[in-house]
Amino acid sequence: MEFKGEDAENATVNVDIWYDKVIEEFEAITRDAERVQRETLKRILERNGVTEYLCKWGVDGTTDPEEYKAQVPLATHADLEPYILRLSRGDQSPLLTTQPISVFSLSSGTTDGRPKFVPINDELLTGMVQTFRISAAYRTRLFPIRPGGRVFELIYGSKQIRTEGGFVACTVISHIFSSERYKMFRERCQVSPCSPDEVVFGNDPQQSLYCHLLCALLYSNEVQYFRSIFSYSIVDALRTLEQVWQELCSDIKEGKLSERITVPSMRAAVSKLLKSNPDLADVIYEKCKDMENWQGVIPRLWPSAKYIHCVTTGSMEPYLGKLRHYAGDLPLMSGDYGATEGGIAANIQPTIPPENATFTMVPNIAYFEFIPLHQHLEDWKMFQNVANAHHTEAAPVGLTEVKVGQDYEVVITTFGGLYRYRLGDIVRVTGFYNCTPQLSYMGRKNLLLTLNIDKITEKDLQIAVEKVTRLLREENVELVDFTSYADMSIEPGHYVIFWELSEKIEGSVITRCCSIMDESLIDPGYSGSRKAKTIGPLEIRIVEKGAFRKILDHYLNLGTAASQFKTPRCVNSHQALFDILNNCVIQTHFSTYLS
Repeated sequence: MEFKGEDAENATVNVDIWYDKVIEEFEAITRDAERVQRETLKRILERNGVTEYLCKWGVDGTTDPEEYKAQVPLATHADLEPYILRLSRGDQSPLLTTQPISVFSLSSGTTDGRPKFVPINDELLTGMVQTFRISAAYRTRLFPIRPGGRVFELIYGSKQIRTEGGFVACTVISHIFSSERYKMFRERCQVSPCSPDEVVFGNDPQQSLYCHLLCALLYSNEVQYFRSIFSYSIVDALRTLEQVWQELCSDIKEGKLSERITVPSMRAAVSKLLKSNPDLADVIYEKCKDMENWQGVIPRLWPSAKYIHCVTTGSMEPYLGKLRHYAGDLPLMSGDYGATEGGIAANIQPTIPPENATFTMVPNIAYFEFIPLHQHLEDWKMFQNVANAHHTEAAPVGLTEVKVGQDYEVVITTFGGLYRYRLGDIVRVTGFYNCTPQLSYMGRKNLLLTLNIDKITEKDLQIAVEKVTRLLREENVELVDFTSYADMSIEPGHYVIFWELSEKIEGSVITRCCSIMDESLIDPGYSGSRKAKTIGPLEIRIVEKGAFRKILDHYLNLGTAASQFKTPRCVNSHQALFDILNNCVIQTHFSTYLS
């Protein structure tokens, strides 16, 4: 849809009016967040109070938050899994919700090694799309988008499987982007994706990626912004572009799609878009042939792009350096904070640097609680052994009762049938927007590594890795990806970090990196154990190029969507991944720190 002249002006006004209304509604619910939370819980319980799970705990008409919390215990996925499995096997009784569950989402499985089923209904999807709508309104107010333009949307659907009861199960991304609610939202934004649905849902990630790049180049002058769920997808796409740009130019010049595309529906859909365009092919060729290190490739090839929007926090933070390399001066904006289980918070301050992104809670999409973790995550780690020994834990507080500067574990009650469900995410309250809290994402509660009394989190590991990547940059070498492992096969046990590098490097440099990382893990339990020699020197194992691609392929074969993939930062519980990496090791180096 292309707008011109007066039509373009009217379309812009209509979009602005719609976004103004979205912001006005969000301002209203955040100013009265406590009341909105009580009403949200009331709606959930009035609808689902007769379900088997809630009746088990004697809810029976309860809608008061304090009574609800006194009756229903905190739960993990394991507590709800028996009910979810019964639903997936075709049990139509009201187990978790009175509204029938017709589809299931699959988590990526990269956190604990196996995908989880999560029940999905219409109201849950509505809440997820609502967070997109809110953040888009605030983002577009600062960076207006031309109606009729394009978005380079790097989204991949996942393979669908059928549960024992005949229900469709796939990733939540697939559900959202194929839903009518999301399609309506996209139409209201009046910006179209470059790629047709046949590319998004093509079920062959490598072929979809090639077609995503081709379609984006066809619309290179119309692309208004880049969007992906995770920063990894954009980095992976542009690394691929470095390898296939000449083939893409040939496709555009000849007007004929590469023979590498064999999925019939994908091939047919992209071929309809592809017409011989030698002038465009020559322009792209000239821009790419002399590209130095591909720095700033995004604004060079897509000159109308205004920003890049994707999740950059947590396990995505290590890709920020490479993303900035490709982005040049274009702003990077962190995506919203959500989970397979539901939407949580929107990024309404898009100009904050991605490393410091904050997310504003949306009080009407779920009922939220927060378990205090002492003052900070660092204090929690030291306290954890005592807490575990006495089985004690601070009582959860409500959305408006959190304190600035405090760390919490997030608990949600959703319209999809999850009650007082522990997400396992740790957040820090950075402030309030009106009366609703703003959060920064700190990571997963599950400790990444432990050998002795040490407690190493994902954030600890990322900080240590960031320190050594500065040394690698001095050598013009890129750390492509990494993961970790606690090796207890010999005494004393020690940590192993698997690295994939862009180029070969002197062994002495890697040994220095080992020592810097070893010293940078400042967890008191770790540093004390190193001095006492109850933990051995840190080891870096260099793996051959393409090793982490094999990990991606492993998850894709299990049904994970490419846009949902997150490199596991620890492979202790993933024997298949450990075997893949160990078979690719080409060098090993040990720290000399404190040896």
